[in-house]
Amino acid sequence: MQKIRAGRLLATATSMSLFTVAASADAGVPMLFVTFPAMVVSLIPIVLVETVVLARALKTRAALLAKSTAIANVVSTIIGIPLTWVALVILELVTDGGSAHDLTTPLQKFLAVTWQAPWLIPYERELYWMVPAASLALLVPFFFASYFIEAPIVARLERGFPASQVRAAVFRANVASYIGLAIFNIAWLMWSIEYAPRM
Repeated sequence: MQKIRAGRLLATATSMSLFTVAASADAGVPMLFVTFPAMVVSLIPIVLVETVVLARALKTRAALLAKSTAIANVVSTIIGIPLTWVALVILELVTDGGSAHDLTTPLQKFLAVTWQAPWLIPYERELYWMVPAASLALLVPFFFASYFIEAPIVARLERGFPASQVRAAVFRANVASYIGLAIFNIAWLMWSIEYAPRM
């Protein structure tokens, strides 16, 4: 009963926090709705890459690890990424990241796509480059969330290997897949700066 009440309180607090951020930022761009569909679409290639890296690290056949890798990635993508984003939005809110600032200096621009990356402030004329830049910045917390969720799942499903070895292999696998995601985001950012229409 207490767990249910705690869950309801957390959900209410989260909803209120998100509403406050949306109101103070005049809607803005909630980056979960930009990054999450891409994460779901890229699940298959990510699972393939991570399975191959895991197999090499654990010195076994990739086919034997495909199921556990897929399960771990589905859990981290469907549950881990949204929860991480909610935590980042709350952090942005409580540290005054929900307020608009000038974008006249390189530091201000950097903060706008890192500190404010979870829910971008609507700097309308700058969003053409800010959205891909924020997506790139969010890969850092998403990487750690993915690793800390996937490592124990794979270790539990693959008990034939030492847990420490599995965790190290999962870390390497996530590095490989996130390098691919980073390359995509960098290409997207460069294309946006060069070709995307300005508002």
